[in-house]
Amino acid sequence: MALIPITDDPGPRRTFPFVNYALILINVGVFVFELVKGTAFTDCFTAAYSLVPGAIVQGHTVATGCAIAEPMPVYLTLFTAMFLHAGFLHIGGNMLYLWVFGDNVEDRLGHFWYLIFYLFCGLVASGVQIAATYFTKEDPFVLNLGASGAIAGVLGAYLVFYPGSKVRTIVFIGIFITFLRLAAFIVIGFFILLQVVEAFILVQNSLNGQIQNGGVAFFAHIGGFFAGLVIAFLVKIFGKPPRQFQATYPNWPTHPNLRQGAA
Repeated sequence: MALIPITDDPGPRRTFPFVNYALILINVGVFVFELVKGTAFTDCFTAAYSLVPGAIVQGHTVATGCAIAEPMPVYLTLFTAMFLHAGFLHIGGNMLYLWVFGDNVEDRLGHFWYLIFYLFCGLVASGVQIAATYFTKEDPFVLNLGASGAIAGVLGAYLVFYPGSKVRTIVFIGIFITFLRLAAFIVIGFFILLQVVEAFILVQNSLNGQIQNGGVAFFAHIGGFFAGLVIAFLVKIFGKPPRQFQATYPNWPTHPNLRQGAA
């Protein structure tokens, strides 16, 4: 079974989520730029700017053999890797989740703090993935890239702020496809459950001597998610209560409670 969120209805936003949209545009822009430049450039660019756990631990870049200069210091790749993607499905899935869930988390945190939050969750995700790489004895020089760790943090925060929000979801059950409106805690809970199960399997395989090199960064997803979860809890407990809704721009898509003729 698979769940793909397409829209959500957590309530009317108070501000225009320009940071979230900017993050989406930057990610898509980098991806399109790579497509335009061609495969040879993309391979070199990805090798230079992706996160390499071994390079971070050793504190220096790994020569790519390409004309593109590697970032200096190597720790910059902790940020640059967040804006790289390996293919259409990779970026499509990540940007869909960011589009659906990110705008309302930005509305709750505010523009500046949402950006800091996003980047911080991405850093935590990378740190957890680096630690897990050595724990599971995977190849520490495999490239890690993608925004999924930071986006997992957004999902964790959304789960705290809007757990009962209805999310219109495409549900795949075998060969059957249907549309359902599910509570956010079901959609996001299903996502993190899959990550935990897959990470557990990877650890078990490692303990049994079966080493997997490359693939999905499940530990990054888990690390980013719980970073977002904890931060959102702290904001909810100690932060200022949300401001009352004041429409400062045409709300789109319009929340069902505000549509003409709604009770």
